[in-house]
Amino acid sequence: MEHIPSFNAMIQQSIIDHWNDDALTDYKGATLQYHDVARKIEKLHILFENSGVQKGDKIALCGRNSSQWAVAFLATLTYGAIAVPILHEFNAEQIHNIVNHSEAKLLFVGDHVVTVINPDEMPALEGIINNPDYSLFVSRSEKLTYAREHLNEMFGQRYPKYFRKEHVSYHMEESPEELALINYTSGTTGFSKGVMIPYRALWSNYDFALSVLGSKIKAGDRIISILPMAHMYGMAFEFIFEFLYGCHVYYLSRIPSPAIIAEAFANIKPVIIIAVPLVIEKIIRKRVFPKIQNNRMRLLMQMPVVNLRVNEKICEQVVNAFGGKFYEIIIGGAAFNQEVERFLKRIEFPYTVGYGATECAPIICYSDWHTFAPGSCGRAAKHMEVRIDSPNAKLIPGEILTRGLNVMLGYYKNEEATRQALDDQGWYHTGDLGTMDEYGNVFIKGRCKNMLLGSNGQNIYPEEIEDKVNSMTLVVESVVVQRAEKLVAMVYPDYDEAKKLGLTNEDIRGVMEQNRTQLNMALPAYAKLTEIEIRSEEFEKTPKKSIKRYLYK
Repeated sequence: MEHIPSFNAMIQQSIIDHWNDDALTDYKGATLQYHDVARKIEKLHILFENSGVQKGDKIALCGRNSSQWAVAFLATLTYGAIAVPILHEFNAEQIHNIVNHSEAKLLFVGDHVVTVINPDEMPALEGIINNPDYSLFVSRSEKLTYAREHLNEMFGQRYPKYFRKEHVSYHMEESPEELALINYTSGTTGFSKGVMIPYRALWSNYDFALSVLGSKIKAGDRIISILPMAHMYGMAFEFIFEFLYGCHVYYLSRIPSPAIIAEAFANIKPVIIIAVPLVIEKIIRKRVFPKIQNNRMRLLMQMPVVNLRVNEKICEQVVNAFGGKFYEIIIGGAAFNQEVERFLKRIEFPYTVGYGATECAPIICYSDWHTFAPGSCGRAAKHMEVRIDSPNAKLIPGEILTRGLNVMLGYYKNEEATRQALDDQGWYHTGDLGTMDEYGNVFIKGRCKNMLLGSNGQNIYPEEIEDKVNSMTLVVESVVVQRAEKLVAMVYPDYDEAKKLGLTNEDIRGVMEQNRTQLNMALPAYAKLTEIEIRSEEFEKTPKKSIKRYLYK
């Protein structure tokens, strides 16, 4: 088996190697250099040690992305405790349940989370610590209270002159199989499971990123953290890889609205961009399509010689919208709209689509944008194998199975769910349906649980129909459901655009009926829509912006 180095040793070495370089910045706020991060980690280690936290204890973290969240996470791992990242979008009951189920001893909270939680619902916690300044919100331990009140004094006694590189010494995991963190899935099933991520999976995801991006970026380069760090996608590729590589990470600590994201791209000019489809699609639909979908542009794009130059200019504008300095945009976390993808491919925009799961910390498939096959999600990533459970993987969709160093240890305190997900040969059963071409490119067709059966037993993949619906006039998003063997598309229209056009609700219904008629001409008989049901509100979503389908069945 491949030699797997100590992950915490890599954190330690990165801090030492980049001691005086910028490490973490809260956008429009303070910057921590690597030596500042080390100093804060050391203070938290003293707090843990003197409040009775043992190696192997669980420490939960719940708050918006911030440099202080990142420091608390690094301090937890490098102390030898087990991190339990919790998405701050979860409601109070979900946060309480995760803290209790994980048996966390301490909880770090952000300024929003602290206003919604009820400490009485988490009786086993010894303390709740405010993320911005590490003050105590709740302490149920005299040792913890004393340690926090005397923290600066204890730090001064341990380092009477000053804190230097040679003082950085972290917990070295006993084996690559040692548990590093428990990540509770948001999923779309309505039931969260605690995914046990070992150190080997953190290292193998880092090693994968190093192999594909290491020659494209350098220490000191800038990255923007947009995705929640409590989600494995954002944690692995907007934080861990860059921190270990010596990059400078910026956190959009406020809610990352499209306006804030656009401003941050322009100011920071990141070298790599990690995004979910919704962010990319909104920017393309709102800022690009209106400029090119007029009669003059359509005429120019029908002229081959002019079309090439037009596409180059459009690509240049889209690249500039994302800061203009990035190597590629990596899109993942949910299905990518095919109309938007075809447009990006046509203008030769540097994008690629990856595929992963929390259970693989997270990467399963990826291809560089130069070799990426449109419509796919790449090929098996480094350290991973992928196969399709189908008699003909190229033509007949089957469940996507994967195994390798990235795969979890199992679900915390849930042996039955672990047995269902991991077979005796080490294959993780993703629950996703897909095909694979002769080159190893994987094409996702949908979730096994979402697949519908037609009246004559035909397999219907609602995600494929939704992708077509979402490309139609005035449609923002949709969910296709089956009611008494008939297919219905629930649609949230673009009310802003309708208002600009002066359309009434009755007009919108007319547009949707035209959409349904037009779409049904392109669908097989068993997949035709009998109705489009118009919604007045957006669909509820998970933190990675996929629709909570289980709410709409």
